[in-house]
Amino acid sequence: MLTLHCPNCGVHADETDLHAEGEAHLKRFASGSSDDDFHDYMFQRQNPKGVHFERWKHVYGCGKYFLAARCTATLEVFGTYSAQTHEPPQAIKDAITAKRPGWSWGDFS
Repeated sequence: MLTLHCPNCGVHADETDLHAEGEAHLKRFASGSSDDDFHDYMFQRQNPKGVHFERWKHVYGCGKYFLAARCTATLEVFGTYSAQTHEPPQAIKDAITAKRPGWSWGDFS
């Protein structure tokens, strides 16, 4: 079972207490953007096998959102962090790089 640490309330919760909200760090477009930009935002998601950044909600806890970095193939969790950040903390990027040489945040940003 997948267990994630909620950085908001400090609880280690299993996936039954959480709700996956999809891919994290998406660029959202304001009104007036092109149809192509909106289409890409709605339908063109990465969904990689391997390192993935996700948005989660601690539904049966504090009710707040947070972000998680994990491997979709092994369920290994590299860390969780605040939903108000634009990229993962350096410690999480370092943890990923240590296990996945050659990995780069630039592939996701």
